Amino acid sequence: MVTTPIDRLIAGFKGFRATYYEQRPERFQALIERGQSPQVMIIACSDSRADPAILTNAEPGELFIVRNVANLVPPYEPDGHYHGTSAAIEFGVKGLGVRHVVVLGHSGCGGVRRLVQGVHEDGPHADEFVGTWMTIANQACKRGHDADEDAVGRGAVAISLANLHSFPWVRDALLAGRLELHGWWFDLANGTLWRYDETLDDFQPMG
Repeated sequence: MVTTPIDRLIAGFKGFRATYYEQRPERFQALIERGQSPQVMIIACSDSRADPAILTNAEPGELFIVRNVANLVPPYEPDGHYHGTSAAIEFGVKGLGVRHVVVLGHSGCGGVRRLVQGVHEDGPHADEFVGTWMTIANQACKRGHDADEDAVGRGAVAISLANLHSFPWVRDALLAGRLELHGWWFDLANGTLWRYDETLDDFQPMG
């Protein structure tokens, strides 16, 4: 019998349903009755290898997550255009009142590689959105043959943390002590998690 990727997902859903609707129904019942009230928001990469809920072994309702290419936070730009990541940050901070925002990067990021290599394809495979999106992290990119993609990726996390400060209601929450910002970087190769230390402007291993 051939099993397709969609069959695998359907089987996974059945396992999820058995756990949370048959064996442990109280968890989702509480979330339905009281709504969500996560304390932590994670801004993560869309990369299929770095799912923040799996990496943190989180339960349903624990994390408010937004994922995009290279886990970037754009600067505050209320210009009337479409801003998915900014809208999610607004909802998390103002609507849900999260107490922590984590920017979670990872090694081997395809978006960062696109930025470092400066690839500009022509024809039907040319980027329409990725290249422009990645310019958010331009300052982290060290041009040249010796560019370290993982160093650029970590730098992009620091830039995203700085951009979070450009949102006035993020600044207000920080000043009021209602919010803390965190920068994390996950090394896919050895399974270690690094934390950004603002005082050192560097990343330190957490485990």
